Amino acid sequence: MNGQTKAITVAPKGVWFKSSYSGPQGGTCVEISPRPTDIAIRDSKNKTGPILVVPTPAWAAFVDGLRAGGLGSSGPGDH
Repeated sequence: MNGQTKAITVAPKGVWFKSSYSGPQGGTCVEISPRPTDIAIRDSKNKTGPILVVPTPAWAAFVDGLRAGGLGSSGPGDH
């Protein structure tokens, strides 16, 4: 994958998931699309725009860090 890959080429519509913490208005949300060896991430407001792809273990470590409060966040909604 490179920086020019578009979300639509990585995962079809309907395969993207938004956090359950996201409100109905959207706002500053990201969506993810789990794939066999990595996770695709996109801006929920720009569904056909660029994506970021990270290895599954890196995504898991990031989520674990958020849950543990070790990434500067004390909970959902903190900015």
